[in-house]
Amino acid sequence: MTVQPNPPAGAPRVRLGELRPSQLLYSSGVGAIADLPGLSVMVMGLDDWDESRTRSLPEPRLLAAVREQLGAQVQDLRLPPMPDPAERQGNDARVGVPVAPFPRWLCCTRCRKLAAIGSGLFRLRPDEYRPDRTRYVHENCHVTPNSEALPVRFLIACEAGHLDDFPWNFFAHRGPSNCHGPYELRVINPSGDVSGLLLKCFGCGVSRPMSDAFGDDAGPAIGACSGRRPHLRDYSEAECHVPPRAILLGASNLWFPVVLSALDIPGQSDPVADGVGARWAELGTLRSTEGVATMRGLNLLRELSAYSDEQIWAAVAAHRAALEQEPATAAPVSLRTPEWEAFSQPSSRRISADFLLRQVETPARHRALVERVVLAERLREVRALVGFTRVSPPGDLGEPGGQSGQVLAPLSRRPPQWAVASEVRGEGLFLQLREDAIQAWLEQGATQERGAALFAAHRRNRERHQLTPVDAGFPGMRFVLIHSLAHALMRQLAIECGYALASVRERIYSREADQYGPAMAGLLLYTAAPDSEGTLGGLVRLGEPDQLGRLIDAALEEAQLCSSDPLCAEHDAAAGFDLHGAACHACLFVPETSCERANRYLDRAVIAPIFGREAGSFFGAPE
Repeated sequence: MTVQPNPPAGAPRVRLGELRPSQLLYSSGVGAIADLPGLSVMVMGLDDWDESRTRSLPEPRLLAAVREQLGAQVQDLRLPPMPDPAERQGNDARVGVPVAPFPRWLCCTRCRKLAAIGSGLFRLRPDEYRPDRTRYVHENCHVTPNSEALPVRFLIACEAGHLDDFPWNFFAHRGPSNCHGPYELRVINPSGDVSGLLLKCFGCGVSRPMSDAFGDDAGPAIGACSGRRPHLRDYSEAECHVPPRAILLGASNLWFPVVLSALDIPGQSDPVADGVGARWAELGTLRSTEGVATMRGLNLLRELSAYSDEQIWAAVAAHRAALEQEPATAAPVSLRTPEWEAFSQPSSRRISADFLLRQVETPARHRALVERVVLAERLREVRALVGFTRVSPPGDLGEPGGQSGQVLAPLSRRPPQWAVASEVRGEGLFLQLREDAIQAWLEQGATQERGAALFAAHRRNRERHQLTPVDAGFPGMRFVLIHSLAHALMRQLAIECGYALASVRERIYSREADQYGPAMAGLLLYTAAPDSEGTLGGLVRLGEPDQLGRLIDAALEEAQLCSSDPLCAEHDAAAGFDLHGAACHACLFVPETSCERANRYLDRAVIAPIFGREAGSFFGAPE
C-alpha cells in the first residue's frame, strides 16, 4: 500500500506495507479502513488506482454478472496493481494500492490533545526500511516531545454508505458553534469503554462525555449525515436523509464487501468460444482475420494456436455480437446455474487444466437422501468486488431475481471501466440432495412452522433497516437446510482434512424450479489458494464413500447437542432480529470468510433432532 498524508501536487508517496489480493476483496477493499500499528488508512477509489500496473483476469461469466451490476461500460476484470519483484528496490517500490489517512483526527498519547491532521499539530514520520513503524508524532508535546499520535477511534456512518470524521465541534458545543477548540480527549476512569472518556474544549470550557454519542437517542448529539465519501474524496450529490450513527474504528459493521464469484466452468462443446471469452480483454480489439494472423505471428494466441484464423475470428465476432445485445433482450445472468449443471452432470463437461470432476458412489447409509457425490479435484474461482455497504450487511446478489433493496456504495466517481478481481485454485466436494426427499420434508408441519418463524424475523430485520419490499429476499427453508448441512460438514471436515476452518468455504445451490432454471439442492465445500498449483488434495480424499459416510454421521451427531444447550436449542427466531434458529458459535457458526450469508439462515434442528425439537429434521436421528 502507498499513502499520501496530505495530497499536494508532487508530494512523495510513502510505502506502508503489503496486502494480499484477497484482502482487497474481503477485508481491506475500496472504502475500507486498514488499521495499521501506528495509523489507519482508507483504501481509495478506483479513480486513484494505477490501471497500467494491473493485469486482466479472464472469466466471461463473472464479467457478465459484474456488467449487470455496474453497467455495460465495464470492460474487464483486473488484478490489483502489483510491483515487479525484479524491480522491488527501484521505482516499483511505490507501486500499489493508494490509501490516505482516515480518520483525519489524531490524539496525542501523552498530552491527549485532539486535532485534525491538517492543523499542523502533528507530523508524519515515515520509516523507509520498516514501513510498519510509520506514524504521526506530536513534536511540541509539553509532556514528552515527539510523542506518538494515534487516530481517534470515533467515526460516524450511515446505512447509505457514507462515512465521516466524528463531528467534534458540533458534539462538544451541542450544536453549531464558532468556537473551534483546542480540544482534549481525557480519560476520566479506567473502564476502557466510552463512559470513561470526556471531550473537553479549552476555547470555551465546555465538556461532554463520549457516552452521549451512543444509544438510541444519540441522533441529536451527532447531527445529520454529511453525505461524505472519503474513498472518493467527495460528498454525495443528493442530500442524505438517513440518520448517521457513531461507530468505532475497527468495528465489524464499518465495511461489508459485496463480492461476486464464479467457478471456471468449461463449455460443453466449443473450446474456441470458451478460449475467446476467457481472453476477451486481448482479443476484443481485433477487427479482422488479419489481426488474428498478426497475433499468431507474435505467438500471442497460446492455447488457441491449434485453431485456424477463420475459426478464431468467427468466435470473436460471435462473442462481440453477444456483448452488444440489447439489455432488454439479454437474459439475466446466473452464476450458479451453469455450475449446477456441471456438477449434477459431471460427465457432460470437458476436462481442463482448471476443472476436473470425478463422481463417486454415494455413502450407502445416506442414498435415500443424498443423490450424488462429486469430487472436484481441480477448481479455479474468480472473485470480483462490485460495491460495499456500511452499518448493515448486504442482501443476496449474483442470481436472477435476487433483490436486496440496498443501494451499494460506489467504487469510483465515474462509472467504472474495470473491476478489482482475484483468482484462486483448489479442490472441493459436491453433494446433491434428492429433490423428492426435499419436497416431502418441505411439506411437513414442523418445517413450515420453523419457516414461518424465520420469515417473521427476516421481515422485522428488513423493516429495521428500512429495506423495501420487506417480504423480499427470504431464501426459504430449502436454503436453510442446505446451509445448515454445509456448516455442520465444514466444521467436521476441518478437524480431519488438514485445512483450517477459515480456509474452507461453502457454495450453496438452492432454488425452486422457476423461469430462471431447474430446481437446485446441493452444496460445494472447497478450499483454494492463490498459488497456481492449487491445494494438496486433503479435502477430496475425505469425499470417498467410506470416509464421507463416516463424516456425515459425525456431523449429524455433533449437531444434536450443543455445549450452549438448552439456550441454543430454545432460541426462537420469531422473538427477535436474529436470522437463525438453533445455531451459535459452539455448534454451527463458522468464520465469516467461510460463509456466504454471514452466519444467517441456520438451524441445526432442520438436519438432526435436538433438545425439545425432536420432530421434523431432514436426516432424522443418526444410526
